[in-house]
Amino acid sequence: MADTTTPAETSPAETHGGRGRPKTRVGLVTSNKMQKTVVVRVERRVKHARYGKYVVQHVSYKAHDESSKLQVGDRVRIAETRPLSKDKRWRVVETLEKAPQV
Repeated sequence: MADTTTPAETSPAETHGGRGRPKTRVGLVTSNKMQKTVVVRVERRVKHARYGKYVVQHVSYKAHDESSKLQVGDRVRIAETRPLSKDKRWRVVETLEKAPQV
């Protein structure tokens, strides 16, 4: 019997081997005091529901940094991954901008 499903009927998760694309965020490194872990602060601008003013909201993620070479102030891209520890569910994908040296 022939397969009667068309490509439009398959979900995106099926075409990627059962998993979707991982979420990515861009943020600033705020702490590098742990071994192979950095804290990354991700900011986003959200319009206030009543007043219409844009407010900045932020959230901090603990991300895995295998090289341990990131410094405070570096701009990095992080991606979602499997749980690596109690709090660590993100990993550093790339360094976008190095912090200026003082």
